[in-house]
Amino acid sequence: MNKTETIHILLVDDEKDIFFLFSQFFKKWIDDGRVKFTFSESGVGALDKLSSSEAKDILLILSDINMPEMDGFELLNKVNDNYPEIETIIISAYSDDFRKKAMNLGATAYFEKPIDFQRLKDYLKEKFKF
Repeated sequence: MNKTETIHILLVDDEKDIFFLFSQFFKKWIDDGRVKFTFSESGVGALDKLSSSEAKDILLILSDINMPEMDGFELLNKVNDNYPEIETIIISAYSDDFRKKAMNLGATAYFEKPIDFQRLKDYLKEKFKF
């Protein structure tokens, strides 16, 4: 990946505060054009965004598990079936069995809440080589 390329990430979580946290923690990267976040408060909303023109360059989804309408596992399955080029990282307060299930369903990684933002940032640096 070219270092000047922006990484477009779809963040899916029904807790509105999480959007603010990501915007603040990644502020420098956003300002530098390294990352762009699109937010959705549900799995259904995420699928709507993925089918729109604004999502044509999304490379990664960060999704919670426990959400209304459609949980993160169902979203993960639908993304894998319909958008296999997009990787999904599950972010959840649940551990062990949920981690195993997420990885078995094809999640790229699993991060527990509260999110260790530095670990996530290090993961993204390694993954996208910047």
